[in-house]
Amino acid sequence: MTPACTTLKRLGIAYSEHIYQHDPHVSSYGLEAAEKLGLAPHAVFKTLLVSDDKHLMVAIVPVTHQLSLKKMAHACGVKKIRMARSDEAERSSGYLVGGISPIGQKKRLKTVLDDSALALNLIYVSGGRRGLDIGLTPTDLIRATDATTAHLRDD
Repeated sequence: MTPACTTLKRLGIAYSEHIYQHDPHVSSYGLEAAEKLGLAPHAVFKTLLVSDDKHLMVAIVPVTHQLSLKKMAHACGVKKIRMARSDEAERSSGYLVGGISPIGQKKRLKTVLDDSALALNLIYVSGGRRGLDIGLTPTDLIRATDATTAHLRDD
């Protein structure tokens, strides 16, 4: 049981667990999850941590797209952001890169979900370790993370 699953249970949020054998040689964790679980890639979302050099923030975007740093900065009301370093992301979230869940992180961070999630009945995010995704409604993810939504994709 990961902190993400524990948090969802505590909040009474229904979710499904999807386990797969992670290949340590794969660099695109989200696309690997979609392929191995037989999920539509646009419904699988990756969790990215960014920084304005003062605060960390969480962006949740489809694995089929890149995050627009400019759009994320605008959504967070800051001038400029950068991708967080792996050590920053791991220390703040309590998860390892490739298994960072937006749910149940050690520190509660400003979280923004890409608005494309709102068109889906279910989305899938990391469950808190490599090889575990969880499925839940976008509304429940927003509730569990206190997220806002914005167009974050670099189209």
